[in-house]
Amino acid sequence: MLADLEELVTCESYSADLAAVARSAEVVAAQGRRLLGAAPRTLVIEGVTHLRWTFGTPRVLLLGHHDTVWPIGSLTTHPWSVEGGIARGPGVFDMKAGLVQMFHALASLPSLDGLCVLVTGDEETGSATSRGLIEDMARQCSAAFVLEASAPGGALKTSRKGVSLYEITVHGRAAHAGLEPEKGINAATELAHQLLALQGVADSVAASTGPGTSVTPTVMRAGSASNTVPAQAELSVDVRVPTAAAQEAVDRLIKNLEPQLPGAHLQIDGGPNRPPLDPDASRKLFALAAGQAAQLGLDPLRQTAVGGASDGNYTAGVGCPTLDGLGAVGDGAHADHEHVITATMPERARLLAHLVGALR
Repeated sequence: MLADLEELVTCESYSADLAAVARSAEVVAAQGRRLLGAAPRTLVIEGVTHLRWTFGTPRVLLLGHHDTVWPIGSLTTHPWSVEGGIARGPGVFDMKAGLVQMFHALASLPSLDGLCVLVTGDEETGSATSRGLIEDMARQCSAAFVLEASAPGGALKTSRKGVSLYEITVHGRAAHAGLEPEKGINAATELAHQLLALQGVADSVAASTGPGTSVTPTVMRAGSASNTVPAQAELSVDVRVPTAAAQEAVDRLIKNLEPQLPGAHLQIDGGPNRPPLDPDASRKLFALAAGQAAQLGLDPLRQTAVGGASDGNYTAGVGCPTLDGLGAVGDGAHADHEHVITATMPERARLLAHLVGALR
């Protein structure tokens, strides 16, 4: 398993580099072909490479991704290593160890009939090209197991917040900041008004639908020169919601924002990206997993709710029972200390194999 993990981690697969993602897909396909005994169907959508294995009529979906957030060259600063039972390297935790565990789990089964394995190439950027593939397969299946990394301590993820993403562009009017600033419409000042308005959106949603919603301004840009009234300003907004009702309420409030400066104009793009993964979508599958873990003599399974989203949000959103976080045990997704506890990899593979077997 460690040799296979090294093979995946040392093939860098930064989401934005489509050629690198294609090279990674070839490595993942070869590994899957060796362990599953079958070649995948390679699906290239808008330049992004995804892989799908289908065995018979699918009833259980196993879902993962092979792209990472790490730019090409990260192996120089974050090299592959295994020391003291800890594996490190870009993407090792999120989520290449999950792919290795999945392939080895399935290789241990006497039959793969009824399974679909989908490994996508754009999860880290929002799954724009793979969402249709994911949802189509999920609608055909009675369960989805997501090989994303576990929560701290190996906890499974039985609830995830939904995600909405917005881009707010303010159109103003440029003018010389020294000679005639009054003739301009300052887009940066208008954007400041909108920042204050966004502070009230989460409070309003909490009052109407309950707590748990966050509305976070992230990236801002304004102006073109230090002596010019900014004609344009841009703001990215990240929204996390616990319920579909909260997601709808946020969407309505943000799209109804109004400019405060005379003559300023707002352009609001974006909207809901991933629906929430409701705990009800995971309840029965978690109970099954807990029972299987007990039979295998593993430590009692824990579950948790997390703010981050995954493709499990999509499978649950179309009504497919979903259990997430079945992948690696470790820490540091997207961070310098990203790592996997190697001794847990065979245990998680056995758990997944028994889960799949119990459903077929």
